[in-house]
Amino acid sequence: MKHYISIFSAIILLGCNSNKKEERPTKEMLEETTKIKVELAYKTDTLLGEGAIWNHESNELYWIDIEGKTLHIYDPNLNTNRSFPTASHIGTVVPKNKNEALIALVDGIHSIDLNTGKTSLFADMKTVLTNCRLNDGKCDPAGRFWVGSMQWQQQKGKANLFTINSDASVTKKMDSVTISNGIVWAKDKKTMYYIDTPTSQIKAYNYDNVTGNISNERVAIQISEDLGFPDGMTIDEEDMVWVGMWNGNAVIRFNPQTGELLQKIEVPAHNVTSCAFGGENLDVLYITTASIDMTDQEKEKYPLAGSVFKVSLGVKGVKSNFFK
Repeated sequence: MKHYISIFSAIILLGCNSNKKEERPTKEMLEETTKIKVELAYKTDTLLGEGAIWNHESNELYWIDIEGKTLHIYDPNLNTNRSFPTASHIGTVVPKNKNEALIALVDGIHSIDLNTGKTSLFADMKTVLTNCRLNDGKCDPAGRFWVGSMQWQQQKGKANLFTINSDASVTKKMDSVTISNGIVWAKDKKTMYYIDTPTSQIKAYNYDNVTGNISNERVAIQISEDLGFPDGMTIDEEDMVWVGMWNGNAVIRFNPQTGELLQKIEVPAHNVTSCAFGGENLDVLYITTASIDMTDQEKEKYPLAGSVFKVSLGVKGVKSNFFK
């Protein structure tokens, strides 16, 4: 997450059904969830690791360092990490093909050649990003690039969610956003899930894959502040969502149909930012973290903060959508 979320003080109880309060997951129930030890995948002191997405064609993990202004590509088979400096803060990355990707920079969407690192402006967004920068985003099943923004001062309700189409046209899909973050789609292509971090909510929308229209906004999951704040998100083959928790030291799996907390995976970093299923069988969850916004005590406790972690789970992810 690209902010100092502690400025938000609203405490929202984690729940799924207001008519069944006794079924709401509690902190005590959380302690009973299975704890699986994560492994270090790639050691680094990244400032603000984010944007994890698996390229299933090249079998590589794409990820970014927002504050470090760098695109990274990690190859777990070779245990190598290629880095591409960017001209400004980079909000997210999505693959286009084996040799090209789109990256969200301060002035808009750029295409980057993954062999040379050369970039070119694809969609100019300067006029719609007044006092804002682009943040997290992913492609929908039809290949549209959904990317949100956030104001530099993180002022409430001053950001938006956009789509970028193949002709480079930009469409505003949502306004009154504060810090646009995780976004995923169900496998039937009929539901979109979306995070505006300070709300501590994951919202659901009816989604039309043909038109890209969204409707029927509702709260799928409300998250208690003592679990951290929801940041980047991915979805598995069972349509359960996995969420990196800023200030939460964990990735949490939720059932978005019921709001139920299913599993908490503890991570040795205070600020967990994003996650993506990868590996040849899409059964390894890669997790990015940040090394900023920590106290001296937290820095001592989490010396690997900023690194990329991995964990093997009894569930598989789905192939990421490329830009078309």
